[in-house]
Amino acid sequence: MSWPEPTRAAHLEFCVSEGWRRIRDARGRTGTHHLTFELDLPDGAILRTRISRPPDRSGYGASVWRHIPRDQLDVSEHDFWACVQDGTKPPRGMPEAPQEALPAEIAFLLVRKVGLSEGEVAAMGKDEAIARLQRFWTEP
Repeated sequence: MSWPEPTRAAHLEFCVSEGWRRIRDARGRTGTHHLTFELDLPDGAILRTRISRPPDRSGYGASVWRHIPRDQLDVSEHDFWACVQDGTKPPRGMPEAPQEALPAEIAFLLVRKVGLSEGEVAAMGKDEAIARLQRFWTEP
């Protein structure tokens, strides 16, 4: 697939859209030279990227750009552009919450009082879990 020209503006938009933290700006004689951002990942790793601000170009050359998504941002080109263009955050290993997760109290009661295994409870939908508790409370 063909992507737009990678620019520093797109790099910055990616960082802002995904919620990277701006940690420092390196200054030179002509003003801000680099913007530095960090992102904390769910596994405890921290990603860091720097956006240069050269006076003569706004785009990245192919050799420079090739390593930025892979080495600094840890995303595919597809995920980078989806974030920049649509605001879709890249998958970062966060498990998706089930559509209808069981409240912790219900899961606790099913395991401790009813005697079901955690696996059995995890396989239940909310309605099924509530019906099972109601049967438990109403059975002699």
